[in-house]
Amino acid sequence: MLQTLDLAVIVIYLLATAVLGLKLSGKQKGLTDYFLGGRDLPWWAVCLSVVATETSALTVIGIPVMSYLGNISFLQMAIGYLLGRILVAFLMLPRYYNGEMVTAYAYLGKRFGPSTQTTAGITFLVTRLMADGIRVLAAAIPLKLIFAGIGIDFSYFTIIVVLSLVTIAYTFIGGIRAVVWVDVAQMLLYVFGGLLAIIVITGDIGWSWLSDAASADKLKFFVFEGNPITDASTLIPSVIGGAIFAMASHGAAQIVVQRLLACRTRAEAQKAIIASGVVVFFQFAIFLAVGLALWGYFGKQSPGELGLTRDDEVFPKFIIEGLPAGVSGLLLAGILAAAMSTLSSSLSALSSSTVTDVYGLIRKTPMTDEEGLRVGRWATIGWGLAFIAPAAFFKSDSGSIVILALGIAGITYGALLGSFALGLFNKRARTADANIAFVCAAATTMTMFVLEKWVLAVDGVPHVVVAWQWYPLVGVIVTLVVGGLLSMRHGSDASPVTVPTTNADQPRV
Repeated sequence: MLQTLDLAVIVIYLLATAVLGLKLSGKQKGLTDYFLGGRDLPWWAVCLSVVATETSALTVIGIPVMSYLGNISFLQMAIGYLLGRILVAFLMLPRYYNGEMVTAYAYLGKRFGPSTQTTAGITFLVTRLMADGIRVLAAAIPLKLIFAGIGIDFSYFTIIVVLSLVTIAYTFIGGIRAVVWVDVAQMLLYVFGGLLAIIVITGDIGWSWLSDAASADKLKFFVFEGNPITDASTLIPSVIGGAIFAMASHGAAQIVVQRLLACRTRAEAQKAIIASGVVVFFQFAIFLAVGLALWGYFGKQSPGELGLTRDDEVFPKFIIEGLPAGVSGLLLAGILAAAMSTLSSSLSALSSSTVTDVYGLIRKTPMTDEEGLRVGRWATIGWGLAFIAPAAFFKSDSGSIVILALGIAGITYGALLGSFALGLFNKRARTADANIAFVCAAATTMTMFVLEKWVLAVDGVPHVVVAWQWYPLVGVIVTLVVGGLLSMRHGSDASPVTVPTTNADQPRV
């Protein structure tokens, strides 16, 4: 049972987050300040912000369940994530910095034209809305348990609205600079919370949880057995699929590229993206260790035997029942930190893409800096409220919310990454080729997701046709094949739009 002190810690955290974001944001004078922080953010802050952005409450409450029910093989994904980041640093980041672009999709606009940029931008908006709606749901799960434990039956809707309003407040006023600096503080908080949970459990039951986990083969890192096409836990899809997924999510998705473009130089952005891969590996390791410790603490009982309705409630149950007063509130604040860091990052990325890739391209007259700033802030409010719909839709899903969110993101990541590759390596491809290929790729992966989730499912259990890690690679292949075949119509004399180059290694204002 939570004590008054715990609730006080949570309330103080929410207020402090909003105040911190506003204090650190500085004055926003235009779009460059609001969306790119004046291109003057230190690489280490951007690195931690990238990690906080991709972490969310899914990591804090979802990853411990993976080792609780299975083993630590999810770390295989972290290896692929690091490899993908290295490729992004040296293959894709130079393209962005050479073109002085505000969004990831501006490259597609320069290469193929505004229609491709708008198509990619809208796709990002829809996909990110769905995936981050699930992340908001992940934060609402422990909060609902908390309030139910003290006799207050708040609905998911009420909890999500409160989280959204606090995050909207500092994102609306402070822009990306507020988002990045609050991300840094929030990441330190939730990682500390994970370490604290391990310390408390070890102090209670000793290191027996680790030896028991080793005896039960739960320390298994590499998985070689199993079908690499359908089994998401095996090495090949985890490393190869993880690398492609990271290239798409960190090199072709606005939510991460926006942070990298806020660095002072291209070299600092490369340092930030590669270092983030190393940090993510150790972060995954910490929360997988939390899951093993919880498995020992709860006597190896299944979530059902603990009286839980969702597997993802295991860690929140320990936080509420197994920690002393004040410490529970601190760890719950850590979960809120993870949720709000992702939500604020999404709001900033969604609003910047709305302004640059949609609104700015469909209006008939040039957009002033002041008008773009105004539209961006209103877009921040709109997207913040829109997160409620997908969170409410997926709240009844009983599967892993981590896999659900990553699977949804993977639906269009392949099409986005494939469009970039088509523009880089196929000089004959033109606007129509890219647009048709993009739609075909997204439709293919969407069909795979729907078939697995609803059409072929048996008693609510998905029937896996292709492991979710392969979604981005399938999208890339379809885009390159369809775009390549269509480009053969033009012969070898096509003259695609090229991106102008500048001295990208010099600090910019």
